[in-house]
Amino acid sequence: MEPPAGWPFDESPNVATLTTRGVIDGTDWIGTVSHDEDDGAWQFIGSRGARIEDGILVALQHLLRLDPTIAELADLPEGWRAWRDDADAAWQRAPKKEA
Repeated sequence: MEPPAGWPFDESPNVATLTTRGVIDGTDWIGTVSHDEDDGAWQFIGSRGARIEDGILVALQHLLRLDPTIAELADLPEGWRAWRDDADAAWQRAPKKEA
């Protein structure tokens, strides 16, 4: 199945991504994004950080609907992370080893 026209990511819209409950329930915003080098997985972590008990898997398309700014990170290379200081700040990027 082809992704919808204009879909910014190489991964399909329904690929599982890791996020935190606060992002999903609207009590937090995405503060850190990582594109894992070992398996290509995406993590969209809330500004308050991640605890194992707060982790949740959701489809990438759900996160893009919640926060359209993550489309700017669709070209984030594997092994890199992006972060911002508040929900309206510009995304910053660096290899995970340097960040």
